[in-house]
Amino acid sequence: MIELPLGSATGIGSLPGTDIAEAVKLSLGELPVAYLPELPGRGPGADMIGRGAGFLVELPVEIYTGRWRITARGGKDLRRAYDLLERDLDELAEQADGYTGPLKIQAAGPWTLAAAIELPQGQAVLSDHGAARELAASLAEGLRQHVADVRRRVPGAQVMLQIDEPSLPAVLAGHVKTDSGLYTYRSVAAATVRDRLTELVGPAGVPVILHCCAPDAPIGLLRETGAAGVAVDLSLVKDLDPIGEMIEAGLTLLAGVPASRDSRKIADTVRTMWRTLGFGESQLARQVVVTPACGLAGATPEFARAALTACRDAGRRLAEV
Repeated sequence: MIELPLGSATGIGSLPGTDIAEAVKLSLGELPVAYLPELPGRGPGADMIGRGAGFLVELPVEIYTGRWRITARGGKDLRRAYDLLERDLDELAEQADGYTGPLKIQAAGPWTLAAAIELPQGQAVLSDHGAARELAASLAEGLRQHVADVRRRVPGAQVMLQIDEPSLPAVLAGHVKTDSGLYTYRSVAAATVRDRLTELVGPAGVPVILHCCAPDAPIGLLRETGAAGVAVDLSLVKDLDPIGEMIEAGLTLLAGVPASRDSRKIADTVRTMWRTLGFGESQLARQVVVTPACGLAGATPEFARAALTACRDAGRRLAEV
């Protein structure tokens, strides 16, 4: 379990707009668990896949026919991704000067990247298990360096790393479509998926949260990777037993609830889940962090702010035993 303030809340990833200074200010000023927001509205390189690809070590990428693909030498697309990340980190370091609380950073995971990034010949990295293994190792090293950089820039922060894997259920089920849309790539064995994630979690050097907001999130598999926490969309969870097993194992749950302005409704949703599982109320605020169900890039700035504020207030309600 990650040691966090009682009744914590945080954002899950993206926010609307293009002003990183305003986004960081919102995160640091309003949330018990601050995070570095992603602003995909700025275009390629700020999107989840482009930013994730920018963490790859010695595996350059470019945009070709609207998709990210591996290339022999990185060009303007990769430089843009680097520049956007550097700008975001500079803003974070400036505004978080002296900050001593929890700080979450996010990145796309190896399987989501393998499903979205193409090989030079045009098939997804997922089509070649050797290439997928290479991508996962490259990402693990890049994220290790990224974590170290964030810790250097904000030395007082309690850094956590969230790995976003929205494509994971499709990868496991063999439902990732080829570029033509007529076929799908073969499924990947659960043991292989678990091994690649475990190899990322260990070297990170900070608590890792595995996030999957898709239906059929493999909560049991995520629990087996050594992660300190799991983030899911509660509205998509059909069977609560894997969440109960995760909580019993001592992991932190980032409980995603559909974005709302109503903090009472959000708190009631989380509390109902907890009571259904039969856990004591006193542990709820220690082991659960309230979040929106997914990123908020598609919301208006005003609603995104209201939704994060509601999550914060819902966390406070959960701490009132």
